[in-house]
Amino acid sequence: MKKMFAVFAASVAANAACAESGVTLFGVADIGIEYNSNAGRNGDNLFRLSSGNQSGSRWGVRGTEDLGAGLKAVFQLESGFDLDTGNSAQGGRLFGRNAYVGLESPYGSVLLGRQHTALRDFNGLYDPASTADRYGILGIAPEFGARADNAVKYVGKFGGLTGAVFYSFQTNGNEVAGSDVFGREYGAYLSYASGPVSLGLAYDDQHTGTPANKAPVLRRYAVAGTYAAGPAKVFAGYRLAKAIDGARLPGAQAANAGANLYWLGVNYKLTPAVALTGAAYYQDFRQTGSDPWQFVVTADYAFSKRTDLYASVAYALNKEQSYLGVSGYNSGTGATAVYNVEPGKSQLGAVMGVRHRF
Repeated sequence: MKKMFAVFAASVAANAACAESGVTLFGVADIGIEYNSNAGRNGDNLFRLSSGNQSGSRWGVRGTEDLGAGLKAVFQLESGFDLDTGNSAQGGRLFGRNAYVGLESPYGSVLLGRQHTALRDFNGLYDPASTADRYGILGIAPEFGARADNAVKYVGKFGGLTGAVFYSFQTNGNEVAGSDVFGREYGAYLSYASGPVSLGLAYDDQHTGTPANKAPVLRRYAVAGTYAAGPAKVFAGYRLAKAIDGARLPGAQAANAGANLYWLGVNYKLTPAVALTGAAYYQDFRQTGSDPWQFVVTADYAFSKRTDLYASVAYALNKEQSYLGVSGYNSGTGATAVYNVEPGKSQLGAVMGVRHRF
């Protein structure tokens, strides 16, 4: 394995020196010291190192080859990791963040492989927390950070209009003969920007069942916009989610629930080096009072274009039996359940860290 990796690294380095291949090595290293109140089953205080707070720690290679007549071959292999342990993220996958190849032309790009869903692309434009892996919209609505395996995707940009549509044959593992619906996911987004205003729409349809039970479906619809004025940029958005035929939304008290998510936030450039972000997220689960809020404030100081220091504070406000922690919902059941916070208890979180891009 070490010999294979050495050969791979040498190949990347050799290709990077060749202008025609256009191969680039890139990455992000992000880690901080974090505090959570009311953590775990007993509501204790938690102190820890946490990786990937403002940006998921990752390394990768991307490249292009000019094929002539405006056509290019493109690829990207991107591997996430936990900086505090050195372990691979995304369930231990080697290239769990992105792994695709495709063709790019003036009429758009067609990409094949594991890649972002349309909801994630949409959220990168309309989340005030800029899709931060911790203390942002991904805690209360993790679908906005999703990726899809076995996906075919088209991305196009025409003036102020940007859009994408994708189809995943199977997002839960290998394709199963005779079970084409199992694990299928598809979606699209459209964004239009003109001057200080940007507006966007997105849709996602995900079959979450098994080969024996193909029915469960999660459907999500989103609309959002931004307005920039001087050093400030305001964000607002809404997402409707529906669980159908036994599916269950993250954080819901029962199957077949529906939920409305609202968010509002602002980015403010205090100085060329100092940026402030404030955001509020509210999820209304239908026919229940267990509706959580999440509030986030972040300050970022840029030492350079590549290195910055950040501090972020979040508060997850739970009502009745909702169980949202600052890093996301509790998961699992019984003795193996993972508790970020006790149901009905609120949680305060704070993290200070450093991020370096290369």
